[in-house]
Amino acid sequence: MVGQHVRDVEVLHPRAVRRHLLGHQDFADRLRGRTLTGVRRRGKYLWFPLDSGDAVLAHLGMSGQLLLQPPGLPTERHLRVRIEFAGSELRFVDQRTFGGLAWSEGGADLPPAISHIAMDPFDPAFDEAEFARRLRRRRTGVKRALLDQRLVSGIGNIYADEALWRSRLHYARPTETLRRAEVVAVLSAVREVMAAALDQGGTSFDALYVDVNGESGYFERSLSVYGRTGRPCLRCGTPIRRDPFLNRSSFSCPSCQPRPRRARW
Repeated sequence: MVGQHVRDVEVLHPRAVRRHLLGHQDFADRLRGRTLTGVRRRGKYLWFPLDSGDAVLAHLGMSGQLLLQPPGLPTERHLRVRIEFAGSELRFVDQRTFGGLAWSEGGADLPPAISHIAMDPFDPAFDEAEFARRLRRRRTGVKRALLDQRLVSGIGNIYADEALWRSRLHYARPTETLRRAEVVAVLSAVREVMAAALDQGGTSFDALYVDVNGESGYFERSLSVYGRTGRPCLRCGTPIRRDPFLNRSSFSCPSCQPRPRRARW
């Protein structure tokens, strides 16, 4: 889409641009006539810088899709926004409409609404040394730190458990006790887990959580620890343990990931 000129904008469901307080017509009027100068991402957000210095900020929610389609293709059942270019159009489709598009004034470089979200480990500008310093200053449990999107983005509950299992760290290990080598190991494990998950389309526990082709992710079949309560650890055979954690669950191997004497949550 980079370099495409916006010929027209049609908002078919105002909820899809509900965060634009001036209304869906104003959103369409602002975007019409602009040129997209890039496509960028931070955490679960995408944004499209514009030639005006502003940006369109997008979040897919649980069931949203951004589809680049040829004009004249039959309208999708849950089409919410149509952005027309010359020879193609960008369609925002979302059954649940938890996601949406928003106008970001002056947000071409980084929309202010997401400036608090940290870079993810795949970002070329991700600073490993700074991440290690900030992690060890947190004085909390390592899993809780990994889930903090202000420290590092993109790591959810499932992938945190998988990465900690790979790096042999208990989720309640105090961050201030981590050695530099352990930080490097857990960061490497995070990248390995997330890269493997991306290769398999992610982890789909919901029929609506699919890719742009409507296909589910299959990483669930490759999980080593998450959701395997009572089943043998793939490394040592010890039954996997499940613990309550922040209204969710944590899965770990009692042998490979021994609980620290001084745990932090």
